[in-house]
Amino acid sequence: MAARTALCLAGLGLSLYALHVEHATARDPAYRAACDLGPAISCTRVFASRWGRGLGLVEPLLGRDSVANVPNGAIGVVFYLLQGLLGAVPGRVTSAVLLGTSVASAVASLWLAGVLAFGLQDLCLVCVTTYLLNVTLLLLN
Repeated sequence: MAARTALCLAGLGLSLYALHVEHATARDPAYRAACDLGPAISCTRVFASRWGRGLGLVEPLLGRDSVANVPNGAIGVVFYLLQGLLGAVPGRVTSAVLLGTSVASAVASLWLAGVLAFGLQDLCLVCVTTYLLNVTLLLLN
């Protein structure tokens, strides 16, 4: 229980930070986040890309302005809250939901890691850390 709580709190914090960076960049294009260490190590560039919303999949299907095209950080907030809250509830259905959402997050992490490495050719420290958290939650579940 303590491990799940720590992982979920870390993931929640990183997701909220990602949302903060996205909003700060929208207000001030010159904003530089703490996770921007160089031209090829920039979370701001990743969050501002089309891959930073709806996993990069919603925009081509439903359009940039679709209500479903939410920031990946918002998806993370929901995921980590769900994992944290449901982790305290015993039962088979709860366990199945935890495992199912963890599998989905691991698949999404693999997808986004591929986009990061091969498409954007960037190293987003916030992103990579959340991928590791997601895999750890999958193993825990």
